[in-house]
Amino acid sequence: MHAANKTFAADVTSQHAPAHSFSLFRKRWMEQVAETYPAPVFTPGSSGDFRIRVRAVKAGDSVIADVRSESLVGTNQALTTDSDGQVLMHVVRRNTWRFARRGASELAVPPHHFMLQRSGPPTSEIAKDTAATVLMLPPSDLGPQIKDRLVIGSAASAEMQLLLGESVGELSPPGVQAAHQALVALLKGVLDRRTDTAEPLLSPALTQAAKLLADSRLTEPDLSPSMLARELHVSVRTLHRAFASEEQTAAQYIRQRRLERARLDLLASAGRPNVTEVAAHWCFADASHFTRAFKSQYGQTPTEFARAQS
Repeated sequence: MHAANKTFAADVTSQHAPAHSFSLFRKRWMEQVAETYPAPVFTPGSSGDFRIRVRAVKAGDSVIADVRSESLVGTNQALTTDSDGQVLMHVVRRNTWRFARRGASELAVPPHHFMLQRSGPPTSEIAKDTAATVLMLPPSDLGPQIKDRLVIGSAASAEMQLLLGESVGELSPPGVQAAHQALVALLKGVLDRRTDTAEPLLSPALTQAAKLLADSRLTEPDLSPSMLARELHVSVRTLHRAFASEEQTAAQYIRQRRLERARLDLLASAGRPNVTEVAAHWCFADASHFTRAFKSQYGQTPTEFARAQS
């Protein structure tokens, strides 16, 4: 995953001919995220339409998109038909998104359910006044497992809420990265029919997400396990369970990382540290609290450590 996330936005809900609307959408897509995901080929049917609004976050080689369709009727086909093609998951939030492939019955995906597929085979779609979160993952070992199936399942679990949050805009960069990691684990569980054991599979991704988020907020006074849980859309209890396999709790991780960063600051001011300023910057209650925590971690007071480096 790349450190920085890219965003994409397109609104083609104006009354254009379907082909023109898709051309506008495709142009914006190619300008913003095409280096990883070439835009699919969309062919409106006899009663086709293409009026949608999309906001997306591209994190490395994955895309998480908030899609709101006023009217989408036609056939969607990816540029590749390889067996390890990109993996798509539509998580429907409002109304119904309908999918069909040649020789198979139509699959209607209601709210709070997902549909998982490998891109490539032509898929007819109908989505009117529908909202969904669409997740796109790069070719992986999931593709051969999915084959040409359309896999449907419930999106009501706490694990899916972790992945999706309330909307794309609410996911921080570490949250997006966590969603990618956790999604792969969840999808493997879905394909192997091991959804009941999804939570243990997600624990490593959740702890990694919490660590990444904590690292980005170390100078914020309200950083705490409660804040991490809130940002990652899980309960504090779920977060604590995820850290159970670690050597430290979430709170201990936050303190350790703050001490490590404070230690680097002391190295930069070797011999003349302003302990009070360093303590305040890294959100310790006061210089005394910082000194006790630092000595417990490193066996020296901050002042002793800094002078030893000079």
